Amino acid sequence: MYPEPYPQQPYPQPPYPGALPPPVQYPKRGRKTWLIVAAAVAALAVVIGAIAAVAATGTREQTAGGALTEASAEAAIQDYLDALTNGDDERVARHTLCGLFDSVKERRSDLALANLSSDAFRKQYESAQVASIDKMVRSSPTQAQVLFTMRVLPASGSSRNAPTETDEQAVAQLLSIDDEILVCSYLPRTAGQY
Repeated sequence: MYPEPYPQQPYPQPPYPGALPPPVQYPKRGRKTWLIVAAAVAALAVVIGAIAAVAATGTREQTAGGALTEASAEAAIQDYLDALTNGDDERVARHTLCGLFDSVKERRSDLALANLSSDAFRKQYESAQVASIDKMVRSSPTQAQVLFTMRVLPASGSSRNAPTETDEQAVAQLLSIDDEILVCSYLPRTAGQY
């Protein structure tokens, strides 16, 4: 019923054209070679260790003065809110340019945008104080996104219904650079009617 299998045939071995060459004798390494290799590996390990120590020290020094903690984040956010409340356009622009302010050659547009931001803020709020840091999500040792609650007093001419102090949440993007913590962006999370 099934076809017959093919008969097993050995594969022909081609003859080697002549005698096999003699085995190759490799020279043995002396003790001196192993000492040189070991010394080179040890020196490389010392260099790598020194570089790692310098890098770790540099990182620690960079973030020590402007370390991102809840207390430092609260102080930076309050500084930003105070700048908005007081109409300090240069301070607002320093925050929102996120470390670039001193290197920017032409600042007029940045100061104009800061002025608009602080005007809009003052039309909404008479005052704003950070009440608590609700959640801090660090994306690196120098960057974090912060959800915070601020106690605000609505401006007298604002469209808000509450005439007294209320708590509102907002989100801030923070950057620690050059021993300073900056609020790169700020977004209120209002529960108003839309």
